[in-house]
Amino acid sequence: MQKKKDKIQEAAAIKYSKGEHAPKVVAAGKGVIAEAIIRTARENKVPLYNDPELAHMLNMLSVGDEIPPELYEVVAQILIFVSDIDKLKSELNDYEAK
Repeated sequence: MQKKKDKIQEAAAIKYSKGEHAPKVVAAGKGVIAEAIIRTARENKVPLYNDPELAHMLNMLSVGDEIPPELYEVVAQILIFVSDIDKLKSELNDYEAK
């Protein structure tokens, strides 16, 4: 019986700045590079979104590339997710400050 190979972990980081045409890939990698991207995000309290298929697609792009139109919808959902987290953090900070 063959042992099933573990998939190599992939990760990517995207950034969108107001006024830009589309989000850009700011980091992408596999294996130890992916682990470093995830570790850096955690250390800097950057929200993580787990989607191995999307990470794989983003890894096909180069750092600095805009995401292609085919990924706009899924990336828009992630940006909304991150925006919601930021709003909740802000509300929590306001509540704790009272």
